[in-house]
Amino acid sequence: MNQRKRERGFSLIEVLVGLFLVGVAVLGLAQLFLIAVTNNLRADRIANATFLAQQQIDWLRGFTMDELIAYAGTGLDARDEVLDLNLDGTNDFRRVTEFRAAGDTFQALVHVYSAEKISVPTAAELLADPAHHRPKALITTIITR
Repeated sequence: MNQRKRERGFSLIEVLVGLFLVGVAVLGLAQLFLIAVTNNLRADRIANATFLAQQQIDWLRGFTMDELIAYAGTGLDARDEVLDLNLDGTNDFRRVTEFRAAGDTFQALVHVYSAEKISVPTAAELLADPAHHRPKALITTIITR
C-alpha cells in the first residue's frame, strides 16, 4: 500500500502557455490603446479646425456692407493666417479665407489646414491642389445685406 500521492499544481508547460496567452491579450490591448489615442488626437485637431473656421464665419457675419466690400477687395494672401492657438511659439493651424462678391451677396469659404501645411509657400498653391492639401475643416456660407 505504498501509493504515491499525486502532486498537485501546474506543470512548467501549463505555466508557459498561460503566460503566452496573457501576453497576447496584453499586447492586443496595448495596440487598441495606441489606436484610441491616435484617433483622439486626430479628432481634437479636426474639432479645433472646425472651431477656427466657424469663428472666421461668425466674424465675417458681423461686418457691415461697407466692411464686406472692403474685405472682398483684399487679396488672398491678406486672408491667409498662421495661428498659434495656445501661444507656445509653435504654429498650430493655417486658415485661408476665400471671399467672393456678387452684388449684395458674398460667399465665404474658410479652409483650415494643420501645421504641416504652413510650409506651403502661398495660399493659392494650397487651394489649387485640394486632393494633395486636404484641409482639416472647410466651411462655406453666403452672407447677404
